[in-house]
Amino acid sequence: MSEPRTIERIRPDLTEVPISRVTGDHIVIVFNNDYNTWDEVIGILQKATGCCLAEAENETWEVHHLGRSLVHHGDRDECQRAAAVIRTIGIKVAVEQV
Repeated sequence: MSEPRTIERIRPDLTEVPISRVTGDHIVIVFNNDYNTWDEVIGILQKATGCCLAEAENETWEVHHLGRSLVHHGDRDECQRAAAVIRTIGIKVAVEQV
């Protein structure tokens, strides 16, 4: 993901992210690229998964710094739906069974 600014992003505070119960046996993994901005990725993660801003920021940090992030957990159909939304902006995404 390309940075529109020259400042370094600091990993978000994980205490801001609410813990929720997850069900299902599939996960969605998002991979880093060099063309989407932080704001684009944060926005699409919120749209695709319904997560809060803090969670989307943390996942975007992981994608950028670690190369990938597990961004959603649910049943197969829900994960396929979320992945399809994320793909609309050109991000590589995988759905895997756990």
